Amino acid sequence: MTDWRERIGRLGVWAHTDGMAVADAAAFAARVEALGYGALWLPETMGRDPFAHIAHLAGSTELLVFATGIANIHHRHPGAMVQAANALAEQTAGRFILGVGVSHQPFVAGVRKLTYDKPLATMRAYLEAMEAAPYMAPAPELPAPRLVAALGPKMLELAATQADGAHPYWTTPEHTATARSILGPDKLLCVEQKVVLSTDADEARATAVGALSVYVGLPNYRNSWLRLGFTEEEITSSAPRFLNAVVAWGTADAIHARVQEHLDAGADHVCIQPLTPGHAFRIDQSALEALQPN
Repeated sequence: MTDWRERIGRLGVWAHTDGMAVADAAAFAARVEALGYGALWLPETMGRDPFAHIAHLAGSTELLVFATGIANIHHRHPGAMVQAANALAEQTAGRFILGVGVSHQPFVAGVRKLTYDKPLATMRAYLEAMEAAPYMAPAPELPAPRLVAALGPKMLELAATQADGAHPYWTTPEHTATARSILGPDKLLCVEQKVVLSTDADEARATAVGALSVYVGLPNYRNSWLRLGFTEEEITSSAPRFLNAVVAWGTADAIHARVQEHLDAGADHVCIQPLTPGHAFRIDQSALEALQPN
């Protein structure tokens, strides 16, 4: 994984672009590259197909690596996932990372009406099926690494044995240290960190609460936070100790210090998600400039 660590650098951006017109999304990707970030991580929700979107955005950039953070395994047959990943890896000349995950029961069973059962066993079988899937086009010169959106120890163990690494989301430097200890030294560890560039504690924490609103009821995240030592009361009430741990806020130096904590704990790459103060689901593009890599 040494080559990928060099390719993506230590700092990337995690961002929703579904709220942008496609031309604006392309301009945003170009700006992320111009600011020196190594990778742009795009989620899969209920908007654009991330693979088709990345294929378009890659044409507006030259060096920027694109990653799915994360592609939902319930939406695609393993063979189709292999096809999409290989095609993008080839067409972008090796500028693609495949992040995959089991998503959440409310989205899979509730919204999509698909079966959601035994996430660990489902992911294990899916990765095995990907490995066995035939692919008859020219192989990409640099295949896309496969990262698992892993939170718990068993999913992290699976990422260590059957994938190229992990992409934890909504976590802390303490979780990063645990993830590295489970993954071992050679696997790629790319962690997401939400940030609010504001020294107003009330504003920053209110923004964090807004960001948490769509996640706090999801068992996968809630269980992860409980394992990290937060109480049900702290999570439910959005206690300052909890908010300060999962969302970095303050000056650019303070946010860089949090990023460094992840790196010191074993992360190879931290993708920041800059939340606009007072508007949790709007990308703070001014923060991207203030936090750009040195």
